Amino acid sequence: MIEDEKIATPTDEHLREETAAAAPELAEHDRIATLQAELAEAKSSLLYAHAEAQNVRRRAEKEAADARAYAATAFARDLLAVADNLSRGLEAIPAELRDDEKLKNVIVGLEATGRELDTVFQRHGIKKMTTLGEALDPNFHQAMFEVPSDKPVGTIVQEMQAGYMIKDRLLRPALVGVAKKPE
Repeated sequence: MIEDEKIATPTDEHLREETAAAAPELAEHDRIATLQAELAEAKSSLLYAHAEAQNVRRRAEKEAADARAYAATAFARDLLAVADNLSRGLEAIPAELRDDEKLKNVIVGLEATGRELDTVFQRHGIKKMTTLGEALDPNFHQAMFEVPSDKPVGTIVQEMQAGYMIKDRLLRPALVGVAKKPE
């Protein structure tokens, strides 16, 4: 039995020979594993770069669409002042002058101009907000004063200046008076 153990037990020499024979095979296996890891890393980097390029493209498209949609914002704000002055001017005309034949055509022309201005606003996505009876929303309304009222506190009861939206963004907040508890 002792002799069998000697035969079954590899010698140091025998181990060195097996390791030397397996070394090229292990080196080739390590090289393949390294290349596979590098390939996986390159694929991951490529996918990341592709995703980043898509995100940049989408972001640029959105910014371009927003620029087109909201390019007229400053111009629209300026025109709102013109529309406000036109409305105030029409409201200031007394009823007895509205019936005067000499001024009737001027008044009709001014009213037609106001309607045309409203049509142009609508065509470009500019809408007047309705505020009376609504709850005060600081995102869309600017409270200028409080009025004692039987309406719920914070309800808009008076509008000093109309608010406008351009598409889904606030163009100008409405200047309003809100209800407060009667004293």
